[in-house]
Amino acid sequence: MTMTTTSAAPLADVAGKAAFITGASSGVGLGIACACLAAGMRVMITYLTEAHLCAAKPHLERVGGEFHALRVDVSDRIAMANAADVARDLLGNVHLLCNNAGVGIASTILDATLKDWDFAIGVNIGGVVNGISSFLPGMIAHAEPAHVVSTSSMSGLFHGGSVGVYTSTKFAVVGMMEALRAEVAPRGIGVSVACPGLVATNIFHSGRNRPPELRNGERPLAADDVLAARFKTVMAHGMDPMECGERILRGIRRNDMYILTHPEFEQGLRDRHEALLRSIRPEGSAATAERLQAEQSTLRHLVYINEAERLSRERP
Repeated sequence: MTMTTTSAAPLADVAGKAAFITGASSGVGLGIACACLAAGMRVMITYLTEAHLCAAKPHLERVGGEFHALRVDVSDRIAMANAADVARDLLGNVHLLCNNAGVGIASTILDATLKDWDFAIGVNIGGVVNGISSFLPGMIAHAEPAHVVSTSSMSGLFHGGSVGVYTSTKFAVVGMMEALRAEVAPRGIGVSVACPGLVATNIFHSGRNRPPELRNGERPLAADDVLAARFKTVMAHGMDPMECGERILRGIRRNDMYILTHPEFEQGLRDRHEALLRSIRPEGSAATAERLQAEQSTLRHLVYINEAERLSRERP
């Protein structure tokens, strides 16, 4: 294992730096934006719904500082590339990219339509890809302290509930950020994946933003609304998005690989990892030396080893 890496926290000092945060006119994104403003950052948020932006402005203005809002569909690759140009014109170099925009598909895998999958993948995975491809080259070029964080979910670390489509997309985001952290660590760029638990948001009422071509003609929108209403009752008991945003910013400043805002999910994580470890069955012949050599680059990875060692030093 020869990968060069760093455990430093590039954005430990965020004052005066610029942040671009998608899906930040409500929920967790708004919480992150307010935390960034409070810490002295200049902020640009993206939004889709005018009503959400109107509701968000008083929160942002109360915190104070420089912020801008841009209407962007993160699943639109050209729109995200244009957003990077606008952000650079208004903020200068962007130091923090928060791929936060996401949609909650309140459906099991068995009940999901292909349009459900296309909508979820386009935003929850495609939006992250578009953010990285639009902003990361500029971060590498300006060579100033920089960090990328993407919002996944505890549902991206282990399955829970009955939202298999959502879970699938959020697992993809976790893997993407783990890989990206390993790739850009030699450049001194931090990468995190935020995995919140229950937060008081309207993420499972995302049907209002579905493009017409991705709406289910075979399943009336009203059916989606019934499911969304059921989740809204549960979500109301979640963490305050402002607190969640503050916790995520603290994780960014520490350069945590995993930002886990809800400690009550520890046992669920242990259950999954115990199931994984117990699934290893040393059956048949041992691996040959040739196979082990061929697998050398994937048997273990420094991105995990370094993070575990860093956290051990921080919390022995």
